[in-house]
Amino acid sequence: MSEQDLIARLNLSSVVDILLVALVFLGLFYLVRGTRAVTLLRGILLVAFLTVLASTFLNLTAFNWLIRNSIPAMLVSIPIIFQPELRRAFERLGRPRALIGTRATDATTKFLATLSRTAGVLARQMVGALIVIEGRTGLQEYIETGVKLDAEASVDLLQTIFNKHTNLHDGAVILRDERILAASCMLPLSENPDVDRDLGTRHRAALGVTETSDAIAIVVSEETGGISVAHNGRLIRNLDEGNLNRLLTNLYTGRAATDPMRRFFAPLLGSGGAKSLARKN
Repeated sequence: MSEQDLIARLNLSSVVDILLVALVFLGLFYLVRGTRAVTLLRGILLVAFLTVLASTFLNLTAFNWLIRNSIPAMLVSIPIIFQPELRRAFERLGRPRALIGTRATDATTKFLATLSRTAGVLARQMVGALIVIEGRTGLQEYIETGVKLDAEASVDLLQTIFNKHTNLHDGAVILRDERILAASCMLPLSENPDVDRDLGTRHRAALGVTETSDAIAIVVSEETGGISVAHNGRLIRNLDEGNLNRLLTNLYTGRAATDPMRRFFAPLLGSGGAKSLARKN
């Protein structure tokens, strides 16, 4: 078929069809970016490209038979290989864009200030802590692994929970509707291979829960006293109490841009005040 015939057969329906296929592939690449699936996908595409070249330009009868009979098995194996990435992709698609979208009322301002003060106090005392604010993605499965409290958030109560001599200091505190719902909760650890090796279990748990939800996680390092915030699978470190409060306000009230961690990174912390981890975009 000549080039003129191809152009003549091209109509609006064909253009829409091509654009939809392109959008599907673009969406797939976007959803798996920054994960181990990228390397695997690159290898699969390379093998497919070489296979097409070999079957098109070389008369390899046995090789072509092997490829034709292997395609059904490959179609079955790909969803199994990419199971974690596919699960994360569908969770992202079903997740609301805004985190919480709460208006900055006096109660909200007081709540975020309480969390910031708590993190500052624990950091000065070199006490490790992991505080998770639930967004629109429910964290009930993790809440059920801890001890139910349903108490008003306060600096004194959070200090007591994370005291090394209490039974609740291990694990995470999860907050919902500005109340402490449970303590000593177990969270999934991040499986991102790009996470720095110097990060401990608390930081990996903070990244893990924010990779699959719209939650905000506040981490205080027991070793260094550093304060970090995790959101959307990214981590910002070396925050002070004031910067933490401003970042939490923008994330919690939903006034940040599509990627609030990037938008507020520079004005809050300057060029060398923090380190962005967990994903390489």
